[in-house]
Amino acid sequence: MAEVATEPAWLSERRQRGASLTESLPLPDQKAKGWEFTDLSGLDIGSYVAADAEVDVTGAEGATVVSLAEALSSHAELLHEHLGSLVPIEDPFVARNEAGWRDGVLVHVPRGVTVTEPIRIEVPVEANGTAISWRTLIVLEEGAEAEVWEHWSSPDDEVDAMLNSVVELSVGQAATLRYVNTQDISESAWIFATQRAQVERDGRLDWAALGFGSARGKVRMETKLAGRGSEARVTGGYAGGPGQHLDYDTTQEHAAPNTNSDLAFRGVLAAGATAVWRGMIKVDPGAQQTDAFQESRNLLLSTEAHADAIPGLEILADDVRCTHAAAIAQIDKEQLFYLTSRGLDPAAAKSLIIEGFLESLVERLAAGPVRDEVSAALEKRLAEIL
Repeated sequence: MAEVATEPAWLSERRQRGASLTESLPLPDQKAKGWEFTDLSGLDIGSYVAADAEVDVTGAEGATVVSLAEALSSHAELLHEHLGSLVPIEDPFVARNEAGWRDGVLVHVPRGVTVTEPIRIEVPVEANGTAISWRTLIVLEEGAEAEVWEHWSSPDDEVDAMLNSVVELSVGQAATLRYVNTQDISESAWIFATQRAQVERDGRLDWAALGFGSARGKVRMETKLAGRGSEARVTGGYAGGPGQHLDYDTTQEHAAPNTNSDLAFRGVLAAGATAVWRGMIKVDPGAQQTDAFQESRNLLLSTEAHADAIPGLEILADDVRCTHAAAIAQIDKEQLFYLTSRGLDPAAAKSLIIEGFLESLVERLAAGPVRDEVSAALEKRLAEIL
C-alpha cells in the first residue's frame, strides 16, 4: 500500500505523541501485569527496519475499502473521528504503531448497506529483518452488515521479522460485523496485535481468530459492548508447534444494560509448545442484566507442552450472570484405547480425538464459507504439528 505523503495536523500530532511515548514507555518485562508468562528479553526491537507490506484486498463491492493513505484524502473526517478512537495510545506497542505505521486499510460500510461477499485482506510478512506496523480500521454505520476476513502470513518459517498491528472495529447501531482474523506468520517472527471492538445499541459482532504462526509475542482482543442490547461472540483457536509460545489476552467489557457476550478459545499444543490465555469479563456500573460467558480449553499432545489459562471477573453491577471455565488436559487414554481397540491405528485415533476437540469450536461459526475455511485451516495446521 502507498506510503503516507502529506499528513493532516491531527495525524502529525498523534505521531509525535506516539514517538514521545515510545521513548518514555519501556517494553514490558515479566514483572508487568499481563506479561508474567511471556518473555520479551530476546526481542531486539531496534534491529528491525520499517517496511511496507504488499497488501492484497478483494471483495469490496458495496463498501469503501481503501488504504489509509488514500483515506486521508477521500475520507478525512471519518478517519479523524475513528482512527485511534478505540485503542488507547498509552502502550509501548500501540505508541510505536502510532508513530510509525506505514500501511493500513479502511473498511467503511455506509448506513443500511449489506455487503454480500466477504471482504478479504491479505497482509504478508515476508522479508527478514523488517518490521511491519499495520493498522486496520473497520467502520459499520447504523444497520450495515459485512464480513471481513483478514489474514497475516509468511512464505516460510525462516522469516525473522516483526508484525505490530492495531485493529479497530466500530459496529454501529443495529449493525452486524463478522470479522475473521487468522495469522500464520513465520514461526521465527514476533507478533504484537492490539485489537479492540466497540458495539453500539442492538449491534452484533461475531469475531473469530486463529493463531498458528509466530515464535513469541502477544495478541490482545478487547470487546466493549457500549450500547443497550448489543452482543458479541468471540471464538478463538490456536495450534502451536515445538518452540512456539502463543499468548492471547481477551477482555469482554459490558458498559450498557441488556448486553451479551460469549467467548470460547481452544488450543492444541505439540511437544515443546507453550501458551497462555488470560481472559477478563468486566461489568461496568449500571450494566444490569449482563449475560457473559468465557471459557478456555487446551489439549496437550505431549508432557513437554504447557498451557496456562487465567479467567477473571470484575463485576460492578448486581443483576448479572457471568460465568467462566478453563481446562487443560492431555489426550484421554481411555478414548485412545477405545478407538484403537476398534481397528484404528494410534495415529489415526489420536487425530480423530483432536478433531473432535476442535469441532465444538468450528460449530460456533455460522454454516457457510467461514466455517469451511476455518475447519480446513485447522485440519492443515494439525497435520503440520502432529
